[in-house]
Amino acid sequence: MKKLSYIIYTAITLLSVGLFQSCKTELDNKYLDPEQTDIPNIRAFMTQVLNNSRLRSEYWHYRTFILMHHARYTQTTYFANNNTMYQQQDAYTNDYWRDFYSPGIMGVYRAMERTYNALPDGEKSSYDAFMFAARIVLYDQASKLVDNFGDIPFSEAGSLPSSDQISLGKFDDQKELYNYFIEGLKDAATFFKSYTSTPDFNRADILNDGNARKWESYANSLRLRLLMRISQFDENRARTEIMEMLNSPTNYPIIDGNNQSSYAVNNVDVLNKRLNTYTSSLIDALREINSHYAPDYMLNTALKTANDPRIHVLFDKYGKTVSDVFTPNTDYQALPITTTEANANTEYGTASLRRYAVVDSATGWINNELPGILMTASEINFIKAEAHERWGNTSDAKTAYETAVKQSINFYYYLNNNSSHATKVDKPSDGEIDNFVITSNIKYEGSAVQKLQLIGTQKWLHFGWLQGEQAWAEYRRTGYPLLPAFPISNLNGFQNPPVRLVYPSNEVTNNSENYKAVQAKDTRDTKIFWDVN
Repeated sequence: MKKLSYIIYTAITLLSVGLFQSCKTELDNKYLDPEQTDIPNIRAFMTQVLNNSRLRSEYWHYRTFILMHHARYTQTTYFANNNTMYQQQDAYTNDYWRDFYSPGIMGVYRAMERTYNALPDGEKSSYDAFMFAARIVLYDQASKLVDNFGDIPFSEAGSLPSSDQISLGKFDDQKELYNYFIEGLKDAATFFKSYTSTPDFNRADILNDGNARKWESYANSLRLRLLMRISQFDENRARTEIMEMLNSPTNYPIIDGNNQSSYAVNNVDVLNKRLNTYTSSLIDALREINSHYAPDYMLNTALKTANDPRIHVLFDKYGKTVSDVFTPNTDYQALPITTTEANANTEYGTASLRRYAVVDSATGWINNELPGILMTASEINFIKAEAHERWGNTSDAKTAYETAVKQSINFYYYLNNNSSHATKVDKPSDGEIDNFVITSNIKYEGSAVQKLQLIGTQKWLHFGWLQGEQAWAEYRRTGYPLLPAFPISNLNGFQNPPVRLVYPSNEVTNNSENYKAVQAKDTRDTKIFWDVN
């Protein structure tokens, strides 16, 4: 027997989604149709899907989920060397789970789906674009749940907004879900290839501004990401479908910046812009758990030894203050990962010390213009580089790799230069960037294995903590970069980082019958199916 309070809470919450609550948010005022206030509005549902806070660079998502888990498991931020450093925070993963299901993206999508299915057949085609766009985002976010947890409820999830009945969903097989997403993304791309946008769609689309070609490219790019994710598990399928896409760019446009190094980030990348009503930043998300301290390997090894130009927009040298006089450090330096929590806090907490760098404030943590990052051209060119190195020719791989690195530099300088923070850094010239790519220790040379290591390391660096979920998935898939040994925790059962997150306790309790089917593999050392490293 499920907890009655939970069922009542779920029912009230999901029904409020289906009927749209009376609270007048900016989005409600803009998208509710005054001529159809008695029925759910598909246009507004789509906007609500796109407006999910997990698609944005907002405090709660980073403070409680990314920085507490993914960023630690990939060393993309500093984390305190203590006994609980790898322990999953159940309350926070409960929140993440809820924000997808109830009344999150899945709940809203099911209500949207129900409304669409109830339309007369002659009216449905007018709303196909809304359904396909919402579906692309649903598959994007659901694939992240699979990457984090493995099997998840999907096919039977969201029963209340779709049927007015509470029926807890089974856990679908993760491999079958990936296949479903890959095929669904192909269908979505096909639809948008011939779709001509309408004023209604433009109005509802707060992600891609009604750009049908961008939705097509986004769907293809997500498909490319998921195919590469399964490429060690099912290489034949991944190779066949990926190379078909790459060899036919006209049929399969992707988010690659037209292979230009200095591309227009705001026009090409899939970025969820902040709402006009949002004036906060990630300052507290990082500062509350000292994630603004510079991480060892990323700064000391990946960036500094290469004299990487991204160092100036990813980190700040910091410095000491003595007698109210601030003296900046002469160089970038991060604390060794083995530093104890007490020593790290003394170093950063003592104004007369502070010899180590911090995360750059303008780019990342004091920037209320920071968008949610869903897909970038650099990621796609790193995928192309890996595909060509494994299944094509190394010359094409080199071109894609160098383009990806240059685009990553362009991307981070874009974030910095468009920041709400007053301090900006001038982007290096194209000549300086070209020279860095071909002469530093990241230049594309060596054996095939060494080149794949270069690709994996630079892709990890590009994702960083801002795309922590992607960084963790790729680190598990490829094993790159070759990070220094993680400190060992003394907490029994949590000595090392996990290879997956365990299911949140609310799901275990309230969906207990279906949970039995996955209980045996609900451990932190059970790998996701694509992780065959």
